[in-house]
Amino acid sequence: MNQLFSVRGQAAIVTGAASGLGLAIAEALASGGARVTLLDLNGAAVERETGRLRQAGLEVRAAALDVSDRQALDTAFDAAAAAHGGLDIVFANAGIDPGPGFVSVAHRGTRVPEQQIENYSDERWHKVVGISLDAAFYSIRAAARLMKPAGRGSIIVTTSISAVRPAPAVGMAYMAAKAGAAHLVRTCALELARYGIRVNAIAPGPFATNISADRADAADFRAAQTAAVPLGRVAAPEEIQGLALLLASGASGFITGEQIVIDGGASLGAAC
Repeated sequence: MNQLFSVRGQAAIVTGAASGLGLAIAEALASGGARVTLLDLNGAAVERETGRLRQAGLEVRAAALDVSDRQALDTAFDAAAAAHGGLDIVFANAGIDPGPGFVSVAHRGTRVPEQQIENYSDERWHKVVGISLDAAFYSIRAAARLMKPAGRGSIIVTTSISAVRPAPAVGMAYMAAKAGAAHLVRTCALELARYGIRVNAIAPGPFATNISADRADAADFRAAQTAAVPLGRVAAPEEIQGLALLLASGASGFITGEQIVIDGGASLGAAC
């Protein structure tokens, strides 16, 4: 069973890997013996975390880049494949949500005027879509190019339960981007199956990450998240690791084109 879930000796890339879910995924892969490249916009943070993992004896490297810059992303993927002797696993995890949504969490039921669709800014739309959808496309494209010659590979995209059902407290562009990423996963899985490349998605619900840390109502947002989870809590980033290893390893060898929800039951609705 240990061999079934093993990623030992495999070469991996994780985007958005300096904190939160990306860091938890990178650490799980590296702890399992994979050679991992951590990519993140925050150069200082990704170097710090990579140094910490190296001190623990793990085989990791880092690069700082904006994942919405397709040329920089292609270059980073090529460098990782050259350094690790190929590419077996990619987690396209980077994403942003500047929020809030069109409904205020702090004042439940109150509409947020600037977030109404007629006032939603082009700048916010393009920024969120660029990171949360365009970059997923760039990552899958770069991964496919490098994985096809080997005839194998596993690509995993981080979507969201906002891809499954609307979330009024979350930014509009984020919901649209994540839903688009989910369908991109299905389409690419169908195309790449012939080449032994699997493409899946993880759709997290409420996790304790810094994605909404800059919100003015962040504490209220987190409290509302907790109240909406039937299991009664927000998950720690490390709770993504088991699912990440499943989809990265041979244990999921017959799974492709799927979006697996991990949300403590939040997408089921409110529990009585």
